Amino acid sequence: MAGNRTFTMIKPDAVESGNIGNIIQMITDAGFELKAMKYTRLTEDQAKEFYAVHKERPFYQELVDYMISGPIVAAVLEKENAVADFRTLIGATDPAEAEEGTVRKKYAESKAKNAVHGSDSDENAKIESDFHFGADEIVD
Repeated sequence: MAGNRTFTMIKPDAVESGNIGNIIQMITDAGFELKAMKYTRLTEDQAKEFYAVHKERPFYQELVDYMISGPIVAAVLEKENAVADFRTLIGATDPAEAEEGTVRKKYAESKAKNAVHGSDSDENAKIESDFHFGADEIVD
């Protein structure tokens, strides 16, 4: 059975472009409830830890550098079938391949600067949420 929580980050490019409100509006219009949210900036160590799964990939350091280049908005979202529904909402990693009306089609600059992160599984949603928020910071 699919879980009802997922995690997202609005990435530095979308924050810098002034699209926090637009993206949050799309998220809530799609039926997601915000359970935790914060405006913050990742340190290099935090970005390396968060993206450790990509450590052996050639784009790893570029990704880390990008994610520490400016502030982000981290959020825990709730909705039935949250992970799958959110991934549909944000669209393909490459905005050129994303469906019309998705977050990335509207707000991503490129495949590398793709506006938002979305958890890819219920397990990772929990890990990523816990990375950014303590249990007392998530509203039940």
